[in-house]
Amino acid sequence: MAHFDFEKPIEELEEQLEEIKKVHEKGKVDMHAKIEELEAKILEAKKEVYGKLTGWQRVQISRHPERPYTLDYIENCFENFIELHGDRTVKDDKAMVGGFASLNGKSVMVIGQQKGRNTKQRQFRNFGMPNPEGYRKALRLMKMAERFNLPIVCLIDTPGASPGLEAEERGQGEAIARNLYEMSVFKVPIICIIIGEGASGGALGIGVGDRVLMMENTWYSVISPESCSSILWRSWEHKEKAAEALKLTATDMLANKLIDGIIPEPLGGAHADTQEVYATFKEHLNMELDNLIGTDADKLVQTRIEKFSQMGDFIEN
Repeated sequence: MAHFDFEKPIEELEEQLEEIKKVHEKGKVDMHAKIEELEAKILEAKKEVYGKLTGWQRVQISRHPERPYTLDYIENCFENFIELHGDRTVKDDKAMVGGFASLNGKSVMVIGQQKGRNTKQRQFRNFGMPNPEGYRKALRLMKMAERFNLPIVCLIDTPGASPGLEAEERGQGEAIARNLYEMSVFKVPIICIIIGEGASGGALGIGVGDRVLMMENTWYSVISPESCSSILWRSWEHKEKAAEALKLTATDMLANKLIDGIIPEPLGGAHADTQEVYATFKEHLNMELDNLIGTDADKLVQTRIEKFSQMGDFIEN
């Protein structure tokens, strides 16, 4: 498993544990006591490290290569997934996936950004950065969900919308703005969950919901720490300072009333125990769906509009 610099004390202890386990497995020496001792030390080290994570460290965890992606959550938390393709205008954007699924017997439309595990997959998925047709595909699926009175579940994990010239020529800004407008008035429940990176308009394009939740070690911001640093200091060297200033962690976002809740992760991050993550994710999503399903459609829309209208401070002259 890949480790970050701040996880060095944990990595060293885990390496010692692996060596002792090898000796124990050979059967020459009983190492049970030493194994238990090291496991206790590893647990304490994890509590120490993960109990005081900085904003930049949480950004790093959100980008861990073994962290679950959208299709992992769909495969392990939903049933009967039927993927739908294309925006009926340009093409099928592989960075945005979605389709019909069921959760504990409840039919839903699930939509999310998908990254890749290796170089070939990352190129195929455009590193999880949707083009305009990706957002238009998402909107098409949302409208279909409303037609069939199905709740919408959006899984957000993107470093941003595709920044290429072609994306701008095909109306990237308009596609995202259209989604914001349309999502605000859909008459079905919408639940948005940041499962990894939540950067800029790329995340907002599927981020307007009755409930907006964040996994514990994720981030949500108008700009990435690196880009913020490069604009303010003309260098990426101040990305840690930028991450703190942006207040982009789940705790910060909840304190500022920009999200509605935090889904806890196991010690070490979502990649440390994926089965526990899937169970926790499914429990929270199911609870939110139960709370929203059956709500009067007009009340749903009015509450959603009021919720986002109250964000931020405004001064009228």
